[in-house]
Amino acid sequence: MLVIVAPGQGSQTPGFLTPWLELEGYRDRLEWLSAVAGLDLVAHGTTSDADTIRDTAVAQPLLVAAGLTSLPALFEDPADAGLVGAWGGHSVGELTATAAAGVLSHEQAMVLVRERGRLMAEAAAATPTGMSAVLGGVPDEVASALEGHGLTPANMNGAGQVVAAGTMEQLAALSEAPPARARVIPLQVAGAFHTHHMASAVDQLQRYARAIVTLDPHTPLASNADGTIVTDGQDVLARLVSQVSNPVRWDLCMQTFADLGVTGLIELAPAGTLTGLAKRALKGIELLALKTPDDLEAARRMIREHGSAASNPQEDAQ
Repeated sequence: MLVIVAPGQGSQTPGFLTPWLELEGYRDRLEWLSAVAGLDLVAHGTTSDADTIRDTAVAQPLLVAAGLTSLPALFEDPADAGLVGAWGGHSVGELTATAAAGVLSHEQAMVLVRERGRLMAEAAAATPTGMSAVLGGVPDEVASALEGHGLTPANMNGAGQVVAAGTMEQLAALSEAPPARARVIPLQVAGAFHTHHMASAVDQLQRYARAIVTLDPHTPLASNADGTIVTDGQDVLARLVSQVSNPVRWDLCMQTFADLGVTGLIELAPAGTLTGLAKRALKGIELLALKTPDDLEAARRMIREHGSAASNPQEDAQ
């Protein structure tokens, strides 16, 4: 069974879309999504520097556009998308997966991520906050240390990785007194995402969501909230909005993939983070980080070899 996943904020690097622009039709698709987002995503994916694309209001639309514009190249025959057993995305990557699973159109996803990124950037500007990865340590001791510093475990990534989020002072205190046998690594993100610091963004996104028409996913879609396969489009949208101020349970998403019988996993560009986690948590499956068009041939082979006609999750729920 094949799973395709989309990475979240922090995975972008300067120039990562440059080789993709050589594909026929790719620039056209990216320029269209740029028009929808009101951002020059071609420039941000090719020539913008690290500080520019670190900006939440830029990074989030750029990542979703990168994933969505690669799909026509990934599926030579549009019918091949039906071979995907499940979709998933980490944090903002969940929006990419949601559109890929048919809940939102690409244009709806870009408008929503544009507003998500803008509102989260505004919320982050209210108080200096950030995030740090905590690698290793005993899980209970890590949880206790984060609680003691007033930090939130914003991303439970599995494979011995938890991302702590809070004020810069709280994160500095964690670095000075880390849990035993654990490393603390500051992340290049501009706020304490998936915490109460994002509450103002959730309030506005909920108002926008009331006007958004969704479809039910045509392929199983794993939720960041708890790893559950969500079968109702409006439930997917509600979860996307509430997730902005709630922890990402990627560990539970990977457990869901294992329970479904995953044998192959492809991570959309800019790939590497989620395949790295899967390498440690999903032993024995074939992994592919789709970094450049040079990886497309291997990805298409995996779709043929691991893919199967996906059952309709709506029928499964009946």
